[in-house]
Amino acid sequence: MAPTSTVTPARLLRELGEWRRDDLPAYRALAERLRLLVLDGRLPVGTRLPAERELCGRLELSRNTVAAAYGLLREREYLESVRGSGSRLRLPEGSRGRADLVSPALIDFRKASFEAHPGVMDYYRRALEILPGEITDSGYDTRGLPMLREAIADHYTGRGLATDPEQIIVTSGAQHALHLVTRALLRPGDRALIEHPSYPHAFDTLSGAGARIVSSPIDPHGWDIEAAEEIMRRHTPALAYVMPDFHNPTGRSLSETDRARLAQATARRGTTLIADETTAWLDIDRGDRSPLAGHGPGIVTLGSLGKVAWGGLRIGWIRAPRTVVERVLAVRSGVDLGTAIMEQIVGTLALRDTEVMVGFRRAQLRQNRDHLLGLLAEHFPEWSPHVVNGGMSLWQHTGGVSTLALAVAARAEGLAIVPGTRFGTDGGFDHHLRLPFGYSPDTLTAGIRALRRAADAVETHVPAGRASSAMI
Repeated sequence: MAPTSTVTPARLLRELGEWRRDDLPAYRALAERLRLLVLDGRLPVGTRLPAERELCGRLELSRNTVAAAYGLLREREYLESVRGSGSRLRLPEGSRGRADLVSPALIDFRKASFEAHPGVMDYYRRALEILPGEITDSGYDTRGLPMLREAIADHYTGRGLATDPEQIIVTSGAQHALHLVTRALLRPGDRALIEHPSYPHAFDTLSGAGARIVSSPIDPHGWDIEAAEEIMRRHTPALAYVMPDFHNPTGRSLSETDRARLAQATARRGTTLIADETTAWLDIDRGDRSPLAGHGPGIVTLGSLGKVAWGGLRIGWIRAPRTVVERVLAVRSGVDLGTAIMEQIVGTLALRDTEVMVGFRRAQLRQNRDHLLGLLAEHFPEWSPHVVNGGMSLWQHTGGVSTLALAVAARAEGLAIVPGTRFGTDGGFDHHLRLPFGYSPDTLTAGIRALRRAADAVETHVPAGRASSAMI
């Protein structure tokens, strides 16, 4: 059994989403959704579920219904209950090799990422020559190496946003940056606005900080700025988190007009606007747009080298007003004591070479996007892809196909995907699928062929409305 963690009733309620089904009694529908959550990795093996009495109150079910759902999961070996230790999710004996999402045999479409840029190894070799001059002190530095902060500041200044190195904090990736900013600026119970759908780990970070999340809609056509303005007027969130360039997962970008409107709306309400620019370099054929932080002095920007250089480099940053910088530094020592020095040197060299890296990635993205669109036209003619002009994925509507059911069927075909529900706050988007195209054409081809087989299994071999229920 894997190490135990506990899922809170509030988080479980969010992960369950719209779990009820007309074709199944409540206890079987609840058991089916819990089974799918462990199979698609949203609830890890070993997770302790809430007690029956606690969960029935949150779901407004009788205790007998929850007990029957737990009992059915135990019968099918998806749950193990020990007196005094609670009930923990598990996988049946003999199923782990087929269902385990980290199996090396799987084609893994769960990540919108690239393998390392070819220049990364050279950056590491050159960094070894620089390292001796940077190990003359303790190495504990919560701001970051001066040369890296200067390189990041130069990057923004070159984009027309004058920036001083004192406005920069180096972090261990953009996710770490969001965690630090959230910890510094958000109090439990504060409201936080986030796009819907959005980056799943942003939901996790804000929820983990105790935020009351309010969502602002975004679809393949873009942001509903009027809705966002109304939400801010009604709720006055403490923070607003957005991805203005090649949004994850929709691939959309804020127009210049909407950038200004969003900045003005947050400024009027005293809301700290956080712009995650992790994907800002991934332009295929859109053209330049101004940094969102150029539309207001209080805007906080998160950046990273994860997409353009390599995710394993783990170099990110925060660009913020000095008052925010000091608040983040005040809490950081309780989280960590700084970012690895060697990686900061590598990051400095990479930032000085961004023109080469961006050109290389742009060619990759264009080739892979067009290849994926061709595959979808061939294997999924019933779908209508929305063509993105940047980013690393398509946000594909699947018609009537449930992506929760599709995720289970795909695994049997050797493909790991993330159900669309993972990108929402309430279990929605079950008929949307993020299709990343940072993989090689051969991998994309194999993955889409596997996805077609999985979709056929869901649509053809299982009666409508009963996807995967036979296993329960």
